Amino acid sequence: MIELSSEHIESIQHHGESDYPYECCGLLIGHLSTDGKKQVVEVYPISNAREEAAKRNRFLILPQELMQGERYARSKKLDVVGFYHSHPDHPAIPSGFDQDHAWPTYSYIIVAVARGQAGDVLSWELEADRSRFNPEQLEICDGVFVAR
Repeated sequence: MIELSSEHIESIQHHGESDYPYECCGLLIGHLSTDGKKQVVEVYPISNAREEAAKRNRFLILPQELMQGERYARSKKLDVVGFYHSHPDHPAIPSGFDQDHAWPTYSYIIVAVARGQAGDVLSWELEADRSRFNPEQLEICDGVFVAR
């Protein structure tokens, strides 16, 4: 399960709409508890570094941008608990490419953006053996999240 606020959801949706018709991407920064529950404290937008011709259906986070995001999270005593990206004119369901490039444990939030309008926002977790994605319960908890 992953918890985040409606403000986080709106931020992800807005990012997907503003980058349409290309995929947007970013990090989910927060806490990972010992029982596997994740709590998002902040969304961390990143520029899609994929070449222009492929941005419509692929995203790329450069290693240096991921490391910068991880350092930012650590500076706040937080962790990267997942990633988000958009699917322009496609459902919020992971593709085979997403599965090939995902890591277990992290959450993968996908926002569907149809004709520039954000729609479904779904979260997914990759099986430990990388065989498939499973839907992850996404809980909207409005309130103030305090860094631990």
